Amino acid sequence: MKNTLIVCSVAVLSSILTLTGSRYLESKQTSKSNYTPPLTHMASMPVFSEQPPKEGFSSAAQQSMPAVVHITSKQSTTAQRSYGNQDIPPEFRDFFNDFFGSPHPNTYPKNPQKNNPSQAIGSGSGVIINDKGYIVTNNHVIEGADEIQVQLNDNRSYTATVIGTDPSTDIALLQISEKNLPYLSFSNSDNVKVGEWVLAVGNPFNLTSTVTAGIVSAKGRSINILKGKSPIESFIQTDAAINPGNSGGALVDASGNLIGINTAIASPTGAYSGYGFAVPSNMVKKIVEDLKQYGVVQRGYLGIMIQNMNADLAKEKDLKTTEGVYVSDFSENSSAKKAGLQKEDIIIQIDGTDVKSAPELQELIGRKRPGDLVKVRVNRNGNHKDLNVTLLDKNGNLDLKSKSTLSRKISLLGADFTETSKQTNKTLQINGGIQINNIQSGKIRTQTRINEGFIITKINHQEVTSLKKFEQLIDQSKQGVLIEGVYLDRPGVHYYALGF
Repeated sequence: MKNTLIVCSVAVLSSILTLTGSRYLESKQTSKSNYTPPLTHMASMPVFSEQPPKEGFSSAAQQSMPAVVHITSKQSTTAQRSYGNQDIPPEFRDFFNDFFGSPHPNTYPKNPQKNNPSQAIGSGSGVIINDKGYIVTNNHVIEGADEIQVQLNDNRSYTATVIGTDPSTDIALLQISEKNLPYLSFSNSDNVKVGEWVLAVGNPFNLTSTVTAGIVSAKGRSINILKGKSPIESFIQTDAAINPGNSGGALVDASGNLIGINTAIASPTGAYSGYGFAVPSNMVKKIVEDLKQYGVVQRGYLGIMIQNMNADLAKEKDLKTTEGVYVSDFSENSSAKKAGLQKEDIIIQIDGTDVKSAPELQELIGRKRPGDLVKVRVNRNGNHKDLNVTLLDKNGNLDLKSKSTLSRKISLLGADFTETSKQTNKTLQINGGIQINNIQSGKIRTQTRINEGFIITKINHQEVTSLKKFEQLIDQSKQGVLIEGVYLDRPGVHYYALGF
């Protein structure tokens, strides 16, 4: 009996020691795992959870999916697009080839028996932004299309009308004849933080109503993918999976608020490999308002040549800062110069918002119109100076353009038009003409082989000697125009045709 009690006592004592030791080790491990090293807040950046919200993204997905549409653009291959892929960085080319003139896998003849031209079909996404049928998408999704079909989330299908386009930001506005549609309202993209969760909603590879999740990887990102006149790139970068077909779709936050329009991916293969880019909603909202009200985008300019500040530039110019945007020169009609900005000024704020890079500056000014007053803070020789700048248009004017002064048809041509000088007229022995410059995305590029510098002398066999006459003849053309003209450096008369 005594031996039995001793054995039991030893067993109980052993259990107590084992349990106590186990709890001690657990407490040490817990203490160790809960240890958080000090955080270095280099830019006052909020710290976000590395885990998705506990409730998931179902609410945001359900809110946004009905407002995202599938867009199919049809185009005759006889007028197939040529976007100048040689100027696009290699990692972006495959993605844009689906929309910019490369053979599309869905190319097929309309009616081979009648030898009709074949038809190329491109696919993308769009976002309904109000209950009156207005839809935002990318310009490259619908550029040069002869017909645009929009399929809603509930499979209803409509033919869309192009209200206007802005190649500088790759944004286009469409409208369908339907009301009381589900839609997403623009949220304030300035409030978006690096590290927060977002959803990309669209139709990749013709897979309708697809939702992917990721975080905001960066803001104010320029990737040099938009070519042409005065491109504005200040993308929201995300690692949410974006593929061909997502273009024009919605980037929403975890609450389902629209914060951007998905536009491009960085990929060596043309498919998702980690980086997607969206035009911020604040920029899109301004463009949409302009296209609805004026038919064209109203863009104010500072009229400056700029460089990003960095260590090398600071060393070269003997400056004591590496942040901001360096003013290297001024354009001929510079509103900034008139307001007192000087060469070697460093722009550090616009209307109280810090500016650390050229894309950020371009985005903030890109939201403004001619006549808008902006407060510019500069670092001048180590001292801060505030200047009030009234923005002008690219020609140095305050007047806003309207549908009456620049028709929607002319804006769709995608170029700048100026009257020829008396000296040019004398050299070429012509009565006058309209010179084409700064060819961008538009019908001139997609449907003709016109080069910059071409001088239009006749439209549909009628002489053109002024911009007013040029606009009048373009507006009167219902289906297409025959363009006749000359080059300064080529002999002979050249003819081109394009359709509307």
